[in-house]
Amino acid sequence: MIKKDNRLLETLLSNCINVKKRFLITTLIFSLFVLFGCSTSQGQVSTRNIKSDPAMLAKIESHYKKWQNTPYRYGGTTLAGSDCSGLVMNFFKNKLSKTLPRSAAEQAQLGVKVNTPKAGDLVFFKTGRSRSGLHVGIYYADGKFLHASTSKGVTYSNLNESYWKKHYWMARRVTGS
Repeated sequence: MIKKDNRLLETLLSNCINVKKRFLITTLIFSLFVLFGCSTSQGQVSTRNIKSDPAMLAKIESHYKKWQNTPYRYGGTTLAGSDCSGLVMNFFKNKLSKTLPRSAAEQAQLGVKVNTPKAGDLVFFKTGRSRSGLHVGIYYADGKFLHASTSKGVTYSNLNESYWKKHYWMARRVTGS
């Protein structure tokens, strides 16, 4: 009877160890999911200083000076009112002689994705405000970008501001170099 009791005790002990192992593994997996699986962060952008093309900076600044009093207007493409993709489309047409699609969603498919934007690159945000939920601007320098803000009209903002940092998605290079 003692041998039988010992085997039963060994079986119980073995089962207990297996349950503990499963519990620890399950706890570890759950902890990893909680720490990393529910992350809501968007893409990260590097705003380290890279040498900006003075000619491109001048074109962006010239575009801003012409459009700076333009109010935001969804679907607008003129100085009377413009949305973000309309501003970008006009910049590329008038300053770079390049035709871009009308919507931010279509513009987001152009060129190549870059981690460190330079002057003239497009910067995209997932804001959920327009039909596509996207917002687009033209990168200037030192974290600044030109865009049509719903509250301020055509203006410069900074990628490091909490709102833009939170909603940043990606940068795309649609110019030649």
